[in-house]
Amino acid sequence: MITKTEKDLDIILISGEYYDDHPLSPVGVIAKVLDAKGYRVGVIEKPEKTEHFTKLGAPRLCFGVTSGSIDSMVHNYTPLKRKRIEDEHSDATKLPDRAVIYYCNKLKQSFKSSVIVIGGIEASLRRFAHYDYWDNNIRRSILLDSRANILVYGNGEKQILEIAERLQQGKDMDQIPGTCVLRKELDSSVEILPSYKEISEDKQKFCEMQMKFSNDKNLAQEYTNSYVIQYQYPKYTTKDLDWIYSLNYSRKLHPRSLLKMGRFSVVIHRGCIGACNFCSLSLHQGGRIISRSEDSIIEEIKQLTAYPGFKGYIDDFVGPSSNMYAMTCTRSPSTTSCSETCVQCPQLDKTHKRLISLLRKARQIPGIKKIFIRSGIRYDLALESREYIKEISDYHISGCLKIAPEHFSNNVVRLMGKDNKRFDEFISYFAAINQRNKQGLRYYFMIGHPGDTLSEVLYLHDIIKKRHLENIE
Repeated sequence: MITKTEKDLDIILISGEYYDDHPLSPVGVIAKVLDAKGYRVGVIEKPEKTEHFTKLGAPRLCFGVTSGSIDSMVHNYTPLKRKRIEDEHSDATKLPDRAVIYYCNKLKQSFKSSVIVIGGIEASLRRFAHYDYWDNNIRRSILLDSRANILVYGNGEKQILEIAERLQQGKDMDQIPGTCVLRKELDSSVEILPSYKEISEDKQKFCEMQMKFSNDKNLAQEYTNSYVIQYQYPKYTTKDLDWIYSLNYSRKLHPRSLLKMGRFSVVIHRGCIGACNFCSLSLHQGGRIISRSEDSIIEEIKQLTAYPGFKGYIDDFVGPSSNMYAMTCTRSPSTTSCSETCVQCPQLDKTHKRLISLLRKARQIPGIKKIFIRSGIRYDLALESREYIKEISDYHISGCLKIAPEHFSNNVVRLMGKDNKRFDEFISYFAAINQRNKQGLRYYFMIGHPGDTLSEVLYLHDIIKKRHLENIE
């Protein structure tokens, strides 16, 4: 059962976003997973006052707290630290600054003995000491400032189910994969990061911490008389994703939901192998691709054709990069470590064969008029399969295809961990096959990346102007 009004609940989820019973809603997915395992789940959306936090009473097991799908400070402020006022997100979802800390402190005032679990992007990326752009300072782990009992990082379905089961059985919450806890003593199998004190006083120590940071290790960081301990991230599998996305979401949206343009989207994979230095995806969803099975995706599309309001159009095949579906390493599964960057590695399956097969089968489903690819693609990977580029050009682009060269300065691109050597090759090929369809490209560029000087910004401007590039974001 999932409710916004009833009491006597096992778990209550506090979210900085509206609740949607939808596979793209973070709180919607967590609620659905818990409900599927028999827990009574309550949801409180965008609470502000004390009475909002107390309206469902105390849960039997725990509160789950998240700011939503975006860090509350990024949500509330521009890069110039000005309050966002002309933004669809600021209008639809008013969030307190540092929402996770605010929500937890409000809960502690009324429910001192209740267990609090924090998760989502804000908790995940602030799980250790971190540089905070808004304070221009090093902040402690959010686990200390929120006073939560446990932090879930990354995709949280497996972790929240394990936490709920432990609490149900009266067990402690130590050593749950994909979580962080605050403890007085260290476990024996952890790698020690530079302490909060060290990185606050020494930039080299901060860099050392960043280089050691990984989801694939047990890590610990010292604070005054305690340690924040991270347990290695659990392995999500195709079977896990197939189950999560098979849970019969109604796709009913809140009147002010931000998912309206993606109501009939289908998630096809999680994770990213791009390893871009500015991006949080690999630290949140993981640095390997976990794809849903073709059967699971096809079954979901068949079910969508019977939904009220569905008119035959799939809004998007969703993934961090849409064309990374089924891109797996061809090395032996026993290989435990690798120094290669996945995108350039010859052992990566870049054929796009499984994705092309999926697209062709999905188009044949009765009731499907068109499947759009609105998520961006990695154009350097797409060039490994000209057949894929032609396939999406002929059948799956809605006006413009999104690509992200990010910059044209070789120095900045290197610092970003990107490679634009094949940009012109992609542009030429796409233009050649698009003479009939007359589709365009939408380009994502970034300025202000560390190492990006004024001269390099002006260089980027000149190149964009000389190439007559339009549809710039």
